[in-house]
Amino acid sequence: MFKSISRLTRPVYRFRAVTLAPPSHLRRWATSTTPHSTAADPAEVEALKCLDLGTAKLEEGDVVAAKNLYKRSVEIRRNASSLFNLGVTHYHLKEFDEAIASWQASIVLQPSSPDAHTNLASAYIMSPVARPDLALKHLNIAATLSPEDPEIAFNLAAVLEATGKLEEALEQYQRSKDRGVERAAIHIRNVGAKILGRKIKEAEEAEKASSEA
Repeated sequence: MFKSISRLTRPVYRFRAVTLAPPSHLRRWATSTTPHSTAADPAEVEALKCLDLGTAKLEEGDVVAAKNLYKRSVEIRRNASSLFNLGVTHYHLKEFDEAIASWQASIVLQPSSPDAHTNLASAYIMSPVARPDLALKHLNIAATLSPEDPEIAFNLAAVLEATGKLEEALEQYQRSKDRGVERAAIHIRNVGAKILGRKIKEAEEAEKASSEA
């Protein structure tokens, strides 16, 4: 799924893509009121205005207009929310390098955002040159920042499974299921079967090698 942020205190669009599958939908948005914003700062006010207008366009489905407004907000005053939402628009337009750059910059300003790390992982997976190693890095960070989040656990499990780390994937799928993600049950069965099949194959190979010795 996807997450994005239009303001800082109300939910924004959060993109959380289930890794290795097409992205689902925007999940929440934030508000334009930041802890440091003041009416006496015209640049801050204008940047937040562009941020809000961008989110309105995003809600209407006009991704290009939203991207231009978020870009304008970033040009006026860089903040984690504008960069985060700019990344969302780039992602939807399949501009993965730009999405990665935006989310990386957002993380520099707000390193404790599990949403930004999750979205960045999705961009690394969906990019034409996939980087599952970097996706795992950021999903592990997201899981550390938000250990009770079942969707993060599910996404982490998906990448672990795809990279052959089956036992770790099984553990994360189980955590996801225990926290309410019902579709994880199917993956638990599939990964369990893969682990069993691998063990049987290893045993057969060991027996064959022993008989030939």
